[in-house]
Amino acid sequence: MVTTTSTNSDEFATQTTPKAKSDRQSELKAFDDTKAGVKGLVDSGITEIPTFFHHPSDQSSSVSEDTQVSIPVIDLKGIINGERTREDVIKKVREASELWGFFQIVNHGIPIRVLEEMKDGVRCFYKQEDEIKKEYYTRDISEPFVYNSNFDLYITPCVNWRDTFTCFMAPHPPNPQDLPLVCRDILLEYSNEIMKLGIVLFELLSEALGLDPNYLSNIGCAEGLFVLGHYYPPCPQPELTMGTTKHSDNDFITLLLQDDLNGGLQVLKDNKWFDIPPVSGALVINIGDILQLITNDKFKSNEHRVLASKNGPRISVASFFSTNMLPTSKVFGPIKELLSENNSPKYKEITLRDYNIFSFNKGLDGIKALDHFKL
Repeated sequence: MVTTTSTNSDEFATQTTPKAKSDRQSELKAFDDTKAGVKGLVDSGITEIPTFFHHPSDQSSSVSEDTQVSIPVIDLKGIINGERTREDVIKKVREASELWGFFQIVNHGIPIRVLEEMKDGVRCFYKQEDEIKKEYYTRDISEPFVYNSNFDLYITPCVNWRDTFTCFMAPHPPNPQDLPLVCRDILLEYSNEIMKLGIVLFELLSEALGLDPNYLSNIGCAEGLFVLGHYYPPCPQPELTMGTTKHSDNDFITLLLQDDLNGGLQVLKDNKWFDIPPVSGALVINIGDILQLITNDKFKSNEHRVLASKNGPRISVASFFSTNMLPTSKVFGPIKELLSENNSPKYKEITLRDYNIFSFNKGLDGIKALDHFKL
Protein backbone atom coordinates (compact mmCIF):
# COMPACT_ATOMS: atom_id res chain seq x y z
CA MET A 1 0.00 0.00 0.00
CA VAL A 2 1.24 3.49 -0.78
CA THR A 3 0.58 7.09 0.12
CA THR A 4 2.28 10.48 -0.10
CA THR A 5 3.79 11.17 3.30
CA SER A 6 7.17 12.01 1.82
CA THR A 7 8.91 12.56 -1.49
CA ASN A 8 12.44 12.14 -0.20
CA SER A 9 13.02 8.61 -1.50
CA ASP A 10 15.87 8.06 -4.00
CA GLU A 11 13.47 7.31 -6.84
CA PHE A 12 12.15 10.89 -6.59
CA ALA A 13 15.46 12.62 -5.98
CA THR A 14 15.93 13.49 -9.65
CA GLN A 15 12.79 15.64 -9.52
CA THR A 16 14.66 18.19 -7.40
CA THR A 17 16.81 19.36 -10.33
CA PRO A 18 15.59 22.36 -12.35
CA LYS A 19 15.50 20.34 -15.60
CA ALA A 20 13.50 17.54 -13.94
CA LYS A 21 11.04 20.07 -12.57
CA SER A 22 10.71 21.69 -15.98
CA ASP A 23 10.18 18.33 -17.67
CA ARG A 24 7.58 17.37 -15.08
CA GLN A 25 5.68 20.63 -15.57
CA SER A 26 5.71 20.08 -19.32
CA GLU A 27 4.34 16.55 -18.88
CA LEU A 28 1.63 17.79 -16.53
CA LYS A 29 0.61 20.54 -18.95
CA ALA A 30 0.48 18.08 -21.85
CA PHE A 31 -1.77 15.82 -19.78
CA ASP A 32 -3.93 18.76 -18.67
CA ASP A 33 -4.25 20.10 -22.21
CA THR A 34 -5.90 16.89 -23.40
CA LYS A 35 -8.88 17.78 -21.18
CA ALA A 36 -9.61 14.04 -21.11
CA GLY A 37 -8.34 13.34 -17.60
CA VAL A 38 -7.18 10.00 -16.27
CA LYS A 39 -10.08 8.33 -18.06
CA GLY A 40 -8.57 9.55 -21.32
CA LEU A 41 -5.31 7.75 -20.52
CA VAL A 42 -7.17 4.52 -19.81
CA ASP A 43 -9.28 4.88 -22.96
CA SER A 44 -6.06 5.25 -24.98
CA GLY A 45 -5.02 1.77 -23.86
CA ILE A 46 -1.94 2.58 -21.76
CA THR A 47 -0.32 -0.34 -19.90
CA GLU A 48 2.15 1.77 -17.90
CA ILE A 49 1.14 4.90 -16.00
CA PRO A 50 3.08 8.19 -16.43
CA THR A 51 5.75 8.73 -13.79
CA PHE A 52 4.03 11.80 -12.35
CA PHE A 53 1.37 9.42 -10.99
CA HIS A 54 4.01 7.40 -9.09
CA HIS A 55 3.83 7.62 -5.29
CA PRO A 56 6.64 6.71 -2.87
CA SER A 57 6.02 3.83 -0.48
CA ASP A 58 4.58 4.76 2.91
CA GLN A 59 6.74 3.31 5.67
CA SER A 60 4.98 5.17 8.49
CA SER A 61 1.75 3.15 8.71
CA SER A 62 0.36 -0.29 7.94
CA VAL A 63 -2.93 -1.84 6.94
CA SER A 64 -4.90 -3.36 9.79
CA GLU A 65 -5.43 -7.10 9.58
CA ASP A 66 -8.09 -7.04 12.30
CA THR A 67 -11.26 -7.86 10.38
CA GLN A 68 -13.32 -7.62 13.57
CA VAL A 69 -12.76 -3.86 13.89
CA SER A 70 -14.60 -1.45 11.60
CA ILE A 71 -16.23 1.96 11.67
CA PRO A 72 -19.72 1.98 13.22
CA VAL A 73 -22.85 1.60 11.11
CA ILE A 74 -25.64 3.66 12.73
CA ASP A 75 -29.30 3.00 11.98
CA LEU A 76 -31.34 6.22 11.82
CA LYS A 77 -34.66 4.42 11.40
CA GLY A 78 -37.30 6.24 13.41
CA ILE A 79 -35.07 9.25 14.05
CA ILE A 80 -36.07 11.01 10.85
CA ASN A 81 -39.81 10.89 11.62
CA GLY A 82 -39.50 11.14 15.40
CA GLU A 83 -40.75 7.61 16.15
CA ARG A 84 -37.61 6.53 17.97
CA THR A 85 -35.79 7.74 21.05
CA ARG A 86 -32.65 9.67 20.18
CA GLU A 87 -30.45 8.84 23.17
CA ASP A 88 -29.01 5.61 21.78
CA VAL A 89 -28.29 7.13 18.38
CA ILE A 90 -26.72 10.25 19.92
CA LYS A 91 -24.45 8.06 22.05
CA LYS A 92 -23.29 6.13 18.98
CA VAL A 93 -22.72 9.34 17.01
CA ARG A 94 -20.68 10.78 19.90
CA GLU A 95 -18.51 7.67 20.25
CA ALA A 96 -17.91 7.38 16.51
CA SER A 97 -17.06 11.08 16.17
CA GLU A 98 -14.61 10.94 19.05
CA LEU A 99 -12.91 7.62 18.24
CA TRP A 100 -13.08 7.32 14.47
CA GLY A 101 -14.25 10.61 12.98
CA PHE A 102 -16.20 8.31 10.65
CA PHE A 103 -19.45 6.34 10.68
CA GLN A 104 -21.91 4.99 8.16
CA ILE A 105 -25.65 5.64 8.34
CA VAL A 106 -28.52 3.52 7.05
CA ASN A 107 -32.26 4.25 6.95
CA HIS A 108 -31.35 7.92 6.56
CA GLY A 109 -34.45 8.87 4.60
CA ILE A 110 -32.96 9.37 1.14
CA PRO A 111 -34.69 6.95 -1.25
CA ILE A 112 -32.52 4.23 -2.78
CA ARG A 113 -33.73 5.41 -6.19
CA VAL A 114 -32.13 8.81 -5.60
CA LEU A 115 -28.84 7.24 -4.49
CA GLU A 116 -28.68 4.95 -7.52
CA GLU A 117 -29.63 7.70 -9.96
CA MET A 118 -26.98 9.98 -8.49
CA LYS A 119 -24.28 7.35 -9.03
CA ASP A 120 -25.60 6.75 -12.53
CA GLY A 121 -25.53 10.50 -13.19
CA VAL A 122 -21.83 10.69 -12.29
CA ARG A 123 -21.09 7.60 -14.35
CA CYS A 124 -22.97 8.97 -17.34
CA PHE A 125 -21.16 12.32 -17.17
CA TYR A 126 -17.79 10.62 -17.50
CA LYS A 127 -18.98 8.23 -20.18
CA GLN A 128 -19.85 11.11 -22.50
CA GLU A 129 -17.75 11.84 -25.56
CA ASP A 130 -14.62 13.81 -24.71
CA GLU A 131 -15.72 16.74 -26.86
CA ILE A 132 -18.85 17.17 -24.71
CA LYS A 133 -16.95 16.91 -21.41
CA LYS A 134 -14.27 19.33 -22.59
CA GLU A 135 -16.83 22.11 -22.51
CA TYR A 136 -16.75 21.84 -18.72
CA TYR A 137 -13.01 21.21 -18.27
CA THR A 138 -11.50 24.19 -16.44
CA ARG A 139 -9.24 25.24 -13.58
CA ASP A 140 -11.25 28.39 -12.96
CA ILE A 141 -12.89 27.59 -9.62
CA SER A 142 -15.30 30.49 -10.03
CA GLU A 143 -17.18 28.56 -12.74
CA PRO A 144 -20.52 27.08 -11.59
CA PHE A 145 -19.49 23.58 -12.73
CA VAL A 146 -15.82 22.58 -12.74
CA TYR A 147 -14.51 19.35 -14.27
CA ASN A 148 -10.82 18.46 -14.28
CA SER A 149 -8.27 15.96 -13.01
CA ASN A 150 -6.60 16.79 -9.68
CA PHE A 151 -7.38 20.31 -8.45
CA ASP A 152 -3.75 20.52 -7.26
CA LEU A 153 -2.23 19.03 -10.42
CA TYR A 154 0.64 21.52 -10.71
CA ILE A 155 1.60 21.68 -7.01
CA THR A 156 1.06 18.20 -5.58
CA PRO A 157 4.16 16.00 -5.11
CA CYS A 158 2.31 13.05 -6.67
CA VAL A 159 -0.76 13.13 -8.93
CA ASN A 160 -3.78 11.00 -7.98
CA TRP A 161 -5.48 8.50 -10.27
CA ARG A 162 -8.90 10.18 -10.50
CA ASP A 163 -11.04 12.76 -12.28
CA THR A 164 -13.53 15.03 -10.51
CA PHE A 165 -16.35 17.46 -11.13
CA THR A 166 -17.38 20.02 -8.53
CA CYS A 167 -20.27 22.44 -8.07
CA PHE A 168 -21.70 24.68 -5.36
CA MET A 169 -25.30 23.77 -4.52
CA ALA A 170 -25.82 26.11 -1.52
CA PRO A 171 -26.18 28.79 -0.26
CA HIS A 172 -26.56 30.01 -3.85
CA PRO A 173 -28.04 27.22 -6.01
CA PRO A 174 -26.68 27.13 -9.56
CA ASN A 175 -28.66 28.02 -12.64
CA PRO A 176 -29.79 24.58 -13.83
CA GLN A 177 -28.67 25.50 -17.35
CA ASP A 178 -25.08 25.66 -16.07
CA LEU A 179 -25.17 21.98 -15.10
CA PRO A 180 -24.59 19.16 -17.61
CA LEU A 181 -27.86 17.83 -18.97
CA VAL A 182 -26.85 14.23 -18.35
CA CYS A 183 -26.81 14.68 -14.55
CA ARG A 184 -28.65 17.99 -14.05
CA ASP A 185 -31.95 16.81 -12.58
CA ILE A 186 -30.53 14.19 -10.26
CA LEU A 187 -27.78 16.52 -9.02
CA LEU A 188 -30.43 19.05 -7.98
CA GLU A 189 -32.67 16.41 -6.40
CA TYR A 190 -29.83 14.64 -4.60
CA SER A 191 -28.43 17.90 -3.22
CA ASN A 192 -31.85 18.86 -1.88
CA GLU A 193 -32.06 15.52 -0.06
CA ILE A 194 -28.53 15.91 1.30
CA MET A 195 -29.34 19.38 2.66
CA LYS A 196 -32.32 18.00 4.58
CA LEU A 197 -30.29 15.08 5.94
CA GLY A 198 -27.47 17.44 6.89
CA ILE A 199 -29.84 19.33 9.22
CA VAL A 200 -30.71 16.04 10.96
CA LEU A 201 -27.04 15.13 11.35
CA PHE A 202 -26.08 18.53 12.73
CA GLU A 203 -28.89 18.15 15.29
CA LEU A 204 -27.48 14.77 16.38
CA LEU A 205 -23.93 16.13 16.50
CA SER A 206 -25.07 19.16 18.51
CA GLU A 207 -26.77 16.94 21.06
CA ALA A 208 -23.73 14.65 21.12
CA LEU A 209 -21.77 17.72 22.24
CA GLY A 210 -24.34 18.47 24.97
CA LEU A 211 -25.65 21.52 23.09
CA ASP A 212 -29.08 22.59 21.88
CA PRO A 213 -30.10 20.49 18.81
CA ASN A 214 -30.08 23.58 16.57
CA TYR A 215 -26.74 24.91 17.78
CA LEU A 216 -24.51 23.86 14.87
CA SER A 217 -27.06 24.82 12.23
CA ASN A 218 -27.64 28.19 13.91
CA ILE A 219 -23.95 29.10 13.74
CA GLY A 220 -23.85 28.33 10.01
CA CYS A 221 -22.58 24.75 9.71
CA ALA A 222 -25.40 23.78 7.32
CA GLU A 223 -25.28 26.96 5.22
CA GLY A 224 -23.05 25.81 2.35
CA LEU A 225 -22.96 22.64 0.25
CA PHE A 226 -20.23 21.73 -2.21
CA VAL A 227 -20.71 18.51 -4.23
CA LEU A 228 -17.94 16.50 -5.89
CA GLY A 229 -18.40 13.63 -8.34
CA HIS A 230 -15.29 11.41 -8.37
CA TYR A 231 -14.38 8.94 -11.10
CA TYR A 232 -11.57 6.46 -10.40
CA PRO A 233 -10.75 4.58 -13.62
CA PRO A 234 -9.23 1.08 -13.47
CA CYS A 235 -5.45 1.39 -13.15
CA PRO A 236 -2.97 -0.92 -14.92
CA GLN A 237 -0.38 -0.40 -12.14
CA PRO A 238 -2.32 0.33 -8.93
CA GLU A 239 0.65 -0.56 -6.74
CA LEU A 240 2.48 2.55 -8.02
CA THR A 241 -0.16 5.21 -7.35
CA MET A 242 -3.17 6.27 -5.28
CA GLY A 243 -6.78 7.07 -6.04
CA THR A 244 -6.68 9.84 -3.42
CA THR A 245 -3.74 10.73 -1.21
CA LYS A 246 -3.98 10.69 2.58
CA HIS A 247 -5.89 13.80 3.70
CA SER A 248 -8.59 15.16 5.98
CA ASP A 249 -11.56 17.20 4.73
CA ASN A 250 -11.62 21.00 5.03
CA ASP A 251 -15.30 21.32 6.02
CA PHE A 252 -17.72 20.67 8.88
CA ILE A 253 -18.91 17.23 7.78
CA THR A 254 -18.80 15.21 4.56
CA LEU A 255 -21.53 12.86 3.36
CA LEU A 256 -20.07 10.30 0.96
CA LEU A 257 -22.00 8.06 -1.40
CA GLN A 258 -19.75 5.28 -2.70
CA ASP A 259 -20.65 2.62 -5.22
CA ASP A 260 -21.41 -0.90 -4.02
CA LEU A 261 -18.99 -2.63 -6.39
CA ASN A 262 -15.54 -1.23 -5.72
CA GLY A 263 -14.06 -0.53 -2.29
CA GLY A 264 -10.79 1.23 -1.64
CA LEU A 265 -11.72 3.87 0.94
CA GLN A 266 -9.62 3.61 4.10
CA VAL A 267 -9.41 5.61 7.34
CA LEU A 268 -6.27 6.05 9.45
CA LYS A 269 -6.64 5.22 13.15
CA ASP A 270 -3.86 4.44 15.62
CA ASN A 271 -1.40 4.53 12.72
CA LYS A 272 -3.23 1.72 10.91
CA TRP A 273 -5.41 1.83 7.82
CA PHE A 274 -8.91 0.37 8.15
CA ASP A 275 -11.13 -0.43 5.19
CA ILE A 276 -14.52 1.25 4.93
CA PRO A 277 -16.39 -1.34 2.86
CA PRO A 278 -19.41 -0.24 0.84
CA VAL A 279 -22.76 -0.92 2.55
CA SER A 280 -25.76 -1.01 0.25
CA GLY A 281 -27.96 2.06 0.74
CA ALA A 282 -25.58 3.62 3.27
CA LEU A 283 -23.82 6.97 3.37
CA VAL A 284 -20.38 7.44 4.92
CA ILE A 285 -20.22 10.42 7.30
CA ASN A 286 -16.91 11.92 8.33
CA ILE A 287 -15.97 14.79 10.59
CA GLY A 288 -14.16 17.65 8.82
CA ASP A 289 -11.33 19.89 10.00
CA ILE A 290 -13.59 22.80 10.88
CA LEU A 291 -15.80 20.68 13.13
CA GLN A 292 -12.67 19.37 14.89
CA LEU A 293 -11.55 22.98 15.29
CA ILE A 294 -14.81 24.31 16.76
CA THR A 295 -15.19 21.27 19.07
CA ASN A 296 -11.62 21.86 20.26
CA ASP A 297 -10.52 18.33 19.28
CA LYS A 298 -13.49 16.56 20.90
CA PHE A 299 -14.57 15.29 17.46
CA LYS A 300 -11.79 14.04 15.18
CA SER A 301 -11.20 14.82 11.52
CA ASN A 302 -9.26 11.66 10.77
CA GLU A 303 -7.18 11.24 7.67
CA HIS A 304 -8.35 8.92 4.93
CA ARG A 305 -7.37 7.81 1.43
CA VAL A 306 -8.60 5.88 -1.59
CA LEU A 307 -6.53 3.06 -3.09
CA ALA A 308 -6.08 2.70 -6.82
CA SER A 309 -7.33 -0.58 -8.26
CA LYS A 310 -7.27 -2.66 -11.43
CA ASN A 311 -11.04 -2.93 -11.01
CA GLY A 312 -13.36 -0.13 -11.85
CA PRO A 313 -14.39 2.45 -12.52
CA ARG A 314 -15.11 3.40 -8.91
CA ILE A 315 -17.74 6.10 -8.48
CA SER A 316 -18.26 8.28 -5.42
CA VAL A 317 -20.15 11.47 -4.59
CA ALA A 318 -18.79 13.63 -1.77
CA SER A 319 -21.03 16.35 -0.31
CA PHE A 320 -19.08 18.90 1.73
CA PHE A 321 -20.95 21.09 4.20
CA SER A 322 -19.04 24.34 3.93
CA THR A 323 -19.21 27.68 2.13
CA ASN A 324 -15.66 26.87 1.01
CA MET A 325 -14.06 29.95 -0.61
CA LEU A 326 -17.16 32.10 -0.84
CA PRO A 327 -16.59 35.61 0.57
CA THR A 328 -17.54 35.74 4.24
CA SER A 329 -16.74 37.67 7.40
CA LYS A 330 -18.08 34.93 9.69
CA VAL A 331 -15.37 33.69 12.03
CA PHE A 332 -15.21 30.21 13.55
CA GLY A 333 -13.27 29.22 16.65
CA PRO A 334 -13.58 26.74 19.52
CA ILE A 335 -17.15 26.78 20.86
CA LYS A 336 -17.12 28.75 24.12
CA GLU A 337 -19.73 26.48 25.73
CA LEU A 338 -17.29 23.57 25.40
CA LEU A 339 -14.33 25.38 26.94
CA SER A 340 -13.30 25.32 30.58
CA GLU A 341 -10.33 25.91 32.84
CA ASN A 342 -9.09 22.44 31.88
CA ASN A 343 -10.05 22.76 28.21
CA SER A 344 -8.60 25.99 26.83
CA PRO A 345 -8.80 26.90 23.12
CA LYS A 346 -6.41 24.92 20.91
CA TYR A 347 -7.02 26.75 17.62
CA LYS A 348 -7.09 30.25 16.18
CA GLU A 349 -10.33 31.78 14.99
CA ILE A 350 -10.61 31.65 11.20
CA THR A 351 -13.02 32.26 8.33
CA LEU A 352 -13.95 29.32 6.12
CA ARG A 353 -12.63 31.24 3.12
CA ASP A 354 -9.18 31.73 4.66
CA TYR A 355 -9.00 28.11 5.74
CA ASN A 356 -10.00 26.81 2.33
CA ILE A 357 -7.66 29.13 0.43
CA PHE A 358 -4.79 27.88 2.58
CA SER A 359 -5.84 24.26 2.06
CA PHE A 360 -6.33 24.70 -1.70
CA ASN A 361 -2.95 26.35 -2.21
CA LYS A 362 -1.25 23.66 -0.13
CA GLY A 363 -2.81 20.79 -2.09
CA LEU A 364 -2.96 17.15 -0.98
CA ASP A 365 0.61 16.93 0.30
CA GLY A 366 -0.06 14.48 3.13
CA ILE A 367 0.09 17.17 5.86
CA LYS A 368 -3.06 18.25 7.71
CA ALA A 369 -4.00 21.86 7.04
CA LEU A 370 -5.54 22.03 10.52
CA ASP A 371 -2.09 21.81 12.14
CA HIS A 372 -1.26 25.25 10.70
CA PHE A 373 -4.04 26.87 12.74
CA LYS A 374 -3.09 25.54 16.17
CA LEU A 375 -2.36 28.04 18.91
